[in-house]
This record gives sequence, C-alpha cells and structure tokens, in this order.
Amino acid sequence: MTREPDPALPGADGEPLAGSPSEPLSAEAEWIRAAQNGDRSAFALLIDAYWDRLYRWLYHLTRDRHTAEDLTQETFLRALAAVKSFRPGSNFRAWVFRIGHNNFVNQKRSERRTKHQLSDETPAPASEGNSAESAAENREALEVVSRAVADLPSDFRAALLLRVEEGLSFREVAKVLNTTEETARWRVFKARQKLMKVLSPELLPPGAVPEEAKE
Repeated sequence: MTREPDPALPGADGEPLAGSPSEPLSAEAEWIRAAQNGDRSAFALLIDAYWDRLYRWLYHLTRDRHTAEDLTQETFLRALAAVKSFRPGSNFRAWVFRIGHNNFVNQKRSERRTKHQLSDETPAPASEGNSAESAAENREALEVVSRAVADLPSDFRAALLLRVEEGLSFREVAKVLNTTEETARWRVFKARQKLMKVLSPELLPPGAVPEEAKE
C-alpha cells in the first residue's frame, strides 16, 4: 500500500505551543508551512513522522489491521486536503488524531447502518526474548494486556491510549475525541479502574496507574 496522499476535509483546532513568531521554527513547523504552500514532499515528511503512531492507535480501536491501515491512509488524505486550515502554533499531532477519530466514528456509524461489525481478532504482538521460554512468557503477558485493553469500551480505550501511549494532555485528549476535558478525565479514570480490576500490577501498561494509586 502506498502512503502517497490526495485530498478531502474540515477545519482545524489544537493547543498553542510555546514560542513567538520571531523564534526559529522547528523542523515540523517548517514542514507544515511548506505543506500549506503546496509542497507535497514536506507533507510526506509529516506522514512519516506520525503514520506509525496513528496506525497503532487506530489498530487498538478497530482491532483489525486492514481497517486501521485504511483509516490511517484516509486520515492523511483528509489532513492534506485541510492542511491550509491548520493553525500554525497548534498541536499538529492532536489535530491529525482528531481527524482519525472522526473517520473511525463515521465508519462505525456506516457499519451499523449496513449491519457489519468490526473484526474481533487481535493478533498476538510479536516479541523477542533471549530464549524461547522468555519469548513465550512475554507473548502471553502481552496477549493478556491486549485482551484487557481490547475489552474496554471504545470511548475509554481511545482516551486511555491517547493519554498513556501518546502522552497527550487531558485538554488535547478532549479535543481529539471532541468532548470536554472533564469527560476525557473521567474516561481515562474509568479505563484505569477497569484495567486494575482485571490485571495484576506488573501487567498494567506504563502510566495506566495514577501515581497516587501506587503509594
């Protein structure tokens, strides 16, 4: 499959970043500016920077490799079409993830209308160990965690992974999921609560347990 994009989507929003217009632009900001001026190669650099992370998040939501791949490609096609509306100084990653989430929501609605369901298959993550035994143990642990996360309601799962894996603030999580910051906090809290009920402490994903719960 090619990552070569082409157009189609909405407006922009994001978190203002530090720095004034007089300060040197970061590499990402330069890519965005060039992409907004029609430089496709600059946008390709943005795709390379965020493709894997967006794909991984969408895979956790859909639990289907092909669906996640299609949604990731569609997200960047739409982002390319809308890049001129992106506000410089905003959080580009959060903006792209929001487009991806909108695509995911729209797909679910479409599938409900046509009475199709997402695949429930969750491939076992590949793991490398120093021995066959340790590799098997790692794989089994990852499968347990993967199943536990997959069993979370999709809203909780989306919020938790944005917070834990992507390191977004609750405000950014709220913007990606098109909800309030309070709701984003509540969804992450409930996701953590559910995982703590079914996973032993050593299996909880890093950052899935609030610091106060460790004391």
